[in-house]
Amino acid sequence: MIEPEIIGEITEEKLPVSWHSGEICEVATMKDSMKKGGAGSNSFKAALGGLKGRQGQRNLNNLKITLLCGFVTILVLRGTIGVGNLGFPTVNEPGDGIREAEKHEPKRSLAQVVEKKEEEEPEPESDPSKPYTLGPVIKDWDQQRAEWLHKNPGRNVSSNGKPRMLLVTGSQPKPCDNPVGDHYLLKAIKNKIDYCRLHDIEIFYNMAFLDREMAGFWAKLPLLRKLMLSHPEVEWIWWMDSDAMFTDMLFELPMEKYNGYHMILHGWDEMVYDKKNWVGLNTGSFLLRNNQWALDLLDIWAPMGPKGKVRVEAGKVLTATLSGRPEFEADDQSALIYLLATRPAELRPKVFLENSYYLHGYWVILVERYEEMMEKYHPGLGDDRWPFVTHFVGCKPCGSYGDYAVERCLKQMERAFNFADNQVLEHYGLQHNTLNTPKVKRIRNDTAHPLETLSHSSWSTRTITQTF
Repeated sequence: MIEPEIIGEITEEKLPVSWHSGEICEVATMKDSMKKGGAGSNSFKAALGGLKGRQGQRNLNNLKITLLCGFVTILVLRGTIGVGNLGFPTVNEPGDGIREAEKHEPKRSLAQVVEKKEEEEPEPESDPSKPYTLGPVIKDWDQQRAEWLHKNPGRNVSSNGKPRMLLVTGSQPKPCDNPVGDHYLLKAIKNKIDYCRLHDIEIFYNMAFLDREMAGFWAKLPLLRKLMLSHPEVEWIWWMDSDAMFTDMLFELPMEKYNGYHMILHGWDEMVYDKKNWVGLNTGSFLLRNNQWALDLLDIWAPMGPKGKVRVEAGKVLTATLSGRPEFEADDQSALIYLLATRPAELRPKVFLENSYYLHGYWVILVERYEEMMEKYHPGLGDDRWPFVTHFVGCKPCGSYGDYAVERCLKQMERAFNFADNQVLEHYGLQHNTLNTPKVKRIRNDTAHPLETLSHSSWSTRTITQTF
């Protein structure tokens, strides 16, 4: 409650009385009046003679009472409006105390949410005595898919008249151990989106573990199987690791070259089938046809992947069989090489190991040469002159460990992204200042006739030649 303003001269007959402190002030006034009307007051002269001494004493008493009443009034007012706890605020502006209290409210609300969060139900444990499978056995997928396409004619062909293709990539569901890693994952997916947009390829980005048994290297297998069965309209599934980037935005896969094949990987026949070398091919970027053969391959590939004892024991078999392989748990790449090397009659006729262009390009031998490539060559080649894909094997930008220093990896990933991004920005008359910076500069002035400029640009000419 707001106090009424006290107006007028303060005297012994009229003292300031607060709404809540009135009793204190009135008692003090009565006490002072009793002093005036006590014994010895009959004599007017005595009273007049001691007037000056008593007047000074009364003024001093009145001042003390006034200060006491004022202080009590302040305390009562603070208790009424609820600011402070019988103390003075530490803020300078009116209302700052309230705002200061509100700062902590979100934290309290968040804490309540955390407290109320339900615990996740534990997933049922798998039976180690039973062989692992990706799902129910399917033996007539080609027939099922043919019937579906008969009912949905033309769905397996993209707008450019080529077999419909789905690029698949992804990353872990949780934030990266290194926060900068999330930034470069974003750049990597932007790079893939650019390429798919230019070449009429669909893209699927996954951030969920579909099978807890198949974590790490193996997470791609249950995902690929699920996508094949869920998208009968797709002819090819193209897997690409999150740490791989397209660095030739013009190059197109020569799909007519792979008629009769069901799997395309970067590799060498001699290293895989003759030498059984554990790096004879790379599974960071490969294509798999959507058919029964591919489902059967996944079924015989996956049993080495369940985490724990199965994966550890399988790793020992792979190390003993493949040349140059260190001793560690089974990985999907070594397991595929093992299958191809030990079952060549069954698998080799349908697997194409490509090395005429870089479906997978090892970043260590490529990134430092980008400026040289820009001076001597042009996009659309796809090989060591202008690599189609640059793969940052061993970098682990999202993890807390890796085969190479984090600073080196991130610097080179920035260069690879900008090298590819220049090929996109050129279409808009822009380019990065250097491959080491995200800043861009204008390389072509704006004009009142932009379509004429576009028709004469080198990018437009090349895209028409490549028909995409």
